[in-house]
Amino acid sequence: MRIANLRQGAAVISEAGAHLLPMPVGDLVALGLEQALEVGAAALAERPVAYAETDLLLPYKPASVRDFVTFESHVEGVRRSVDNASGVPEAWYDAPTFYFTNPHALYGPGVAIPRPATCRALDFELEVGVVLGAGGTDLSDAEAADVVFGYTIVNDWSARDLQSREMKVGLGPAKGKDFATSIGPWIVTADELPSLDLECRVAVNGEPVGRDRLSNMNWTFAQMIAYASRDSVVVAGDLLASGTTGGGGCLAELWGRSGQQTPPPLEPGDVVTMDVEGIGSLTAAVAIS
Repeated sequence: MRIANLRQGAAVISEAGAHLLPMPVGDLVALGLEQALEVGAAALAERPVAYAETDLLLPYKPASVRDFVTFESHVEGVRRSVDNASGVPEAWYDAPTFYFTNPHALYGPGVAIPRPATCRALDFELEVGVVLGAGGTDLSDAEAADVVFGYTIVNDWSARDLQSREMKVGLGPAKGKDFATSIGPWIVTADELPSLDLECRVAVNGEPVGRDRLSNMNWTFAQMIAYASRDSVVVAGDLLASGTTGGGGCLAELWGRSGQQTPPPLEPGDVVTMDVEGIGSLTAAVAIS
C-alpha cells in the first residue's frame, strides 16, 4: 500500500487515483501496520480523487530521524574525500553506527533545496528509510522486525566542505548535514516489499551517476532498529535511514575514488532524481537564489 500526504489530504495511492484517508499519515502510522492496512483497505473501497505529482507533500513528520552508515563501499570512498583517510575503520564493523539529523529541516517531493550560504561542495546521498509503526526498548532483532511499518526514499543532502572541516573536531557531522533532508514520494507499507533486494539509482540532470542494490547493506533494518533501541527507546513514527548506497550513491564517494571533484558539486538549478525499485521516485532541485 502506498500512503501519501497530498494537498487534498492523506491518501492511499492506487492506479485509479488517490483514496482519501480519515486521518493524517502520522496518525495512521501510529496505529501500527496491521490496523493501518485495515483503514487503508476501507479507503480503497471509496471513490478515488485525481491528483498530480505536484500535489505530493512531505509524507509525514517523523518523531526523530536517525541516519545510519551501512554500506561499506560508501564508507571507504567518502573517507578519502571528507576525512583524507583510507580504508574502513575497524569500529565500523562492530555495530550499525548512526547520528541524529534535523527533524525540522525536512522537505517533500519536488521542493527545491537551499544551498547553505558558504557551501561550494553540495552533495546528495541516496538512501532508503524505514518507518516504525511501534516502539520499544532493548528490542531483539525479531521484535524490531515486527515494528516496521514501511519504507520511503531519503536524500540526505550534504555540504561536504562544511562537513570536512567540522568533523576534525571529532563529533561527527553537524552543520554539514543540518540544512535539508528530502523524504518521499510516499510510504510503501512493509507487506508490499517482502524482499529488500531493491535496485537503487540516482541521476543528476537526467545523467545517471550511481547505482547499487539495497541488499548490499551490511546490517538489516531489524538490526538497525534493535541497535537504536539498545539502552534507549524508539517510538512509532521514528525514521531510520539506511545510509548512502555504494556505487556512486553520492558524489563524495566518487571524488574519493578519483581524487578530484568529478562529477562536480551540485549547483543551483541542478536536479537530483532518485529511483528505488518497489518504492518510487524522489526528485528535488537545488534552489536558485
